[in-house]
Amino acid sequence: MPYIPHSDADRKAMLEAIGVSSLEELFEDIPARARFPGLDIPPALSEMGARWELESLAEANLTAAEGSCFLGAGAYRHFVPAVVDAVISRGEFFTAYTPYQPEVSQGTLQAIFEYQTMICELTGMDVSNASHYDGATSTAEAVITAINVHRMRRKKVVMDRFVHPEYRNVVRTYTQGMGLDIVANGPDGPEAGGASAAEMLDKETACLIVQYPDFLGQFEDLSHLGEACNEVGALLIVVTDPIALALLKPPSEFGADIVTGDGQGLGLGLSFGGPYLGYFAADKKHVRKIAGRLVGQTEDAEGERGFVLTLSTREQHIRRERATSNICTNQGLMALAAAVYMSALGKCGMRQVADLCYHKAHYAAEKIDALEGFSVLKDKPFFKEFVVRCPKPVAEINRDLLNTRAIIGGYDLGKAYPDLEDHMLLCVTEMNPRQEIDLLAQQLEEVTS
Repeated sequence: MPYIPHSDADRKAMLEAIGVSSLEELFEDIPARARFPGLDIPPALSEMGARWELESLAEANLTAAEGSCFLGAGAYRHFVPAVVDAVISRGEFFTAYTPYQPEVSQGTLQAIFEYQTMICELTGMDVSNASHYDGATSTAEAVITAINVHRMRRKKVVMDRFVHPEYRNVVRTYTQGMGLDIVANGPDGPEAGGASAAEMLDKETACLIVQYPDFLGQFEDLSHLGEACNEVGALLIVVTDPIALALLKPPSEFGADIVTGDGQGLGLGLSFGGPYLGYFAADKKHVRKIAGRLVGQTEDAEGERGFVLTLSTREQHIRRERATSNICTNQGLMALAAAVYMSALGKCGMRQVADLCYHKAHYAAEKIDALEGFSVLKDKPFFKEFVVRCPKPVAEINRDLLNTRAIIGGYDLGKAYPDLEDHMLLCVTEMNPRQEIDLLAQQLEEVTS
């Protein structure tokens, strides 16, 4: 809507409509001491002056784009090619809504189809939907899928302790009221036991959720978990970083039934926390149980290629009692951004990004592990995040790094894992040059000396 100021005649008509004679009478209920000009309000500014004022205030903030950032824990600073914003800013996509009419939404539907195809290629799975709010909600929807696959006869959900803590919380919140028995192994779980996730599986288990690489950045062959799930008939849900899948073995080779995660690293940027993109891929046999919408390719009456909503198992499309979810979004613009990112980089570009993350993270780990008082956790291989045992509280170290060198430090693992107090989770991506890594190591040595 255009901004159109009210004329004197407009104001008079509005005052008459509400039964007051003047603006002063309208504000009579406000104490005189609080009325203008009693308030200490600076003089009015022009549009240009207001912009300068706001820009100067904004410059006081430190962002990941301006400082050296080594914070990951689920949101990562990756390079976003200019073509991503250029494409998603086009009016045809930016203003498009849900493609209820396929015949007039071919561009949007094709973009979603391409996105789904590339997610399947990354994960090795058969089908992908489009899509969810973020990695946490896509994981929660995967749990609901597993429950539906078992026709509500199994209600036990096992989560590995090194699935993202926020994902585990969202799963619990999202599924409350369903009567599920959600258990997690490790000291931070409700059982406070040391059993492995595989040991907690039984014939009542609907699904097992693991992360690959896990929240600590570590990864391993998960084939034994796939076999353990098959033995008891449970579904294996794997939460994973899509950037890592350009380098690591896809979850499909471990026997995963559902693969979820956050597509934030696929060209979305940090964006101060959102909007993000929850991707969801699954085995074809579960296609009618998964939430969201699936776009398919077909032919029209004249033999021309066309795109349609093949499955739409949500409330807005089918009877409520038949819906698999009430999710009301496909995060279409974010899915488009991810599709543009993946197609722009291609297989070689995605592999190059993953290689840079891996090698830079290992370079940083070697530098920090050599510092007195610091030690890097090395019991498993890691991708772009690694755990550092620190000689003093992580909060103090991060405060010193930020105040001294404008360095955004790592995640304080003690917040989510009591047994990892004074342990920091550091993340290194292709966006961290050698000079930043060297400076981080230097400052860590100085702030703890």
